[in-house]
Amino acid sequence: MKKFNITTTCIKEEHYMVDTSKKLAKIEQMIAGGMYFTINRARQYGKTTTMANLFMTLQDKYMIIAGSLEDFGEDVYKTEQKFSLALLHMIAKRMHSQDNELSDFIESFKDIQNLNELSDVITKICMKSKKEIVLMIDEVDKASNNVLFLDFLAILRDKYNSRKIGLDKTFKSVILAGVHDVKTLKMHIKERRILTEEEAKLMDKGTYNSPWNVAEDFIVDMSFNPEEIATMLVEYENDYNIGMNIVEMSEEIYYYTSGYPFLVSKICKLIDERLDKKWDKEGIKEAIKIILEESNTLFESLIKNLENDSELYSIIERIIINGENIDYNIDEYHTNKATMYGIIKRSESKKIEVHNRIFEIRIYNYMIAKRIISSKVSLNYETRNQFVKPDGNLDMEQVLYKFQELMKEEYRQETEKFVEKEGRMLFLMFVKPIINGVGFYDVEVETRTNKRIDIIVTYNRERFIIELKKWYGKAREDKGHKQLAEYLEIKNTDIGYMVMFNFRKRKKYTREWHEVEGKRIFEIVV
Repeated sequence: MKKFNITTTCIKEEHYMVDTSKKLAKIEQMIAGGMYFTINRARQYGKTTTMANLFMTLQDKYMIIAGSLEDFGEDVYKTEQKFSLALLHMIAKRMHSQDNELSDFIESFKDIQNLNELSDVITKICMKSKKEIVLMIDEVDKASNNVLFLDFLAILRDKYNSRKIGLDKTFKSVILAGVHDVKTLKMHIKERRILTEEEAKLMDKGTYNSPWNVAEDFIVDMSFNPEEIATMLVEYENDYNIGMNIVEMSEEIYYYTSGYPFLVSKICKLIDERLDKKWDKEGIKEAIKIILEESNTLFESLIKNLENDSELYSIIERIIINGENIDYNIDEYHTNKATMYGIIKRSESKKIEVHNRIFEIRIYNYMIAKRIISSKVSLNYETRNQFVKPDGNLDMEQVLYKFQELMKEEYRQETEKFVEKEGRMLFLMFVKPIINGVGFYDVEVETRTNKRIDIIVTYNRERFIIELKKWYGKAREDKGHKQLAEYLEIKNTDIGYMVMFNFRKRKKYTREWHEVEGKRIFEIVV
């Protein structure tokens, strides 16, 4: 029986896979048009699987050289000769199963001294081949901190331009795959390593400004939309006949993942293998809870990228903690970088937003953990059981009572400016240890535009919708109650909660229920 796969290249005969035929068709059109391009997407975004699928689809039409620079090692980049011989060996190896005679021909070139001679050999290989050759190189990030690799790209660029006017014969198409856009390698190299004096001079002269300026923009959406996710679930349902609501499941998975391929497959794998095939919304929430608590290379990379760039950290913090709206401008360095790493994306309103809800919650958790460690305020509880009812569910009223007590005791003298910046974080710092291990929270992005924020706490099978709002007067408070009631209707629930931040010196720390348009709202003032 097939499995959901999150580790290696997906194989149709072994793994449940999303139908990506429409995406592949767009890429095939680019290849047929003789385009050179880079599939640059974040980690675990399906790049390697896409390359493998292209190989299987196109090998009858083209000679496909599908290689990787992952195993080259640093020594290969020390001289042009070593790099040229290593590259030819890789090409010959990949060619062996398709054209053994051509593979032997390539291996016969053992005296290559430099990249110019490599260029001549590439021409000879393309002239001898019975089919047009497509070169696909995966893991180009492994080579992207070596200036010699830029020289190789420049050779491919020059051959491409010469082919256009009939002066050379070269690869039909070249596809590079990695996290970084190869067009920005100059910047990437300067960031990652100390250049030699000669390399620095070449960089300053602009020698490496455009080694890959012949590449076409790669605009194929590699994320999975709900309809595509459904194709994988249909295949699973056909095998198990469990009566899954495929439309509901695919939309819910997309809601939390925004179609990030690894996260989509991870949720499905957890439900199938660890959650007793619990294919409903509760199963998805349980899978997300596991994902948020485990360590993996994707999240390690996510946090490392934030920690290694204080400005990027600040931008993300302003968005998800302070609720700021920041314009999305791809020309801005940190926006470009965070997009490349898959941390953010452009919203429909052309603002910066975190790529998906799972990333957002994970980043929230990390920032909260840092604040708790550095906080001078005690957030310890005598026992977490005081917040849990006899039936095992969360007592949200008691949670809000205790938060109100904390604010009254520790922050009653703080200014409006302080709480405007810190209030949201304080609430999440307070709630996180209470629900940890049993539940998780989700912050509603759509409601950040007018000084309010909605937090959905999931604990066991219950959901609690909590709005954090700043007090501007009784009329605005009543309007806020009505807005929350409307939101509860959208979420198909009857009870909601409101935390009202009031900065009047003579305010009363009230706790009361309100009946609004058939909904019940429990409000505390802090």
